[in-house]
Amino acid sequence: MKEGDLLQIPRRFADEMVAHALEEEPNECCGLLAGREGQAARLYRVTNSERSPTRFFMEPQELYNAYKDIEENGWELLAIYHSHPRGKAYPSATDVELASWPDAVNIVISLLDRVRPEIRAFRIVDGQIAEAEMEIVG
Repeated sequence: MKEGDLLQIPRRFADEMVAHALEEEPNECCGLLAGREGQAARLYRVTNSERSPTRFFMEPQELYNAYKDIEENGWELLAIYHSHPRGKAYPSATDVELASWPDAVNIVISLLDRVRPEIRAFRIVDGQIAEAEMEIVG
């Protein structure tokens, strides 16, 4: 995805990301969204091998399998998502430090309000954070 492109996420994927975050609490969850032209077509839950409430690291084999599936379907990696069980829906210093896919949007799900978890999207490039355009559809 290019900067300025709108990321469209089907409601079922937004609900799935929140469900994943709640299931993994108190630890962070993580995963990927893939698709074409900013429209998410598939969500991949990936195990957080850190099993930590403050950081995530995607299990390498699961990440490889997801990326292989993305390539086989002719999709692109649109977004990387993770949760902040006790924090705001904003990238942490650790998130910025470890951001390694500048073309992918970073989605953060905050569970501070468990009734209405907040989902926000960002671009992190060269240590700079910018809000990304995201729309939940359907």
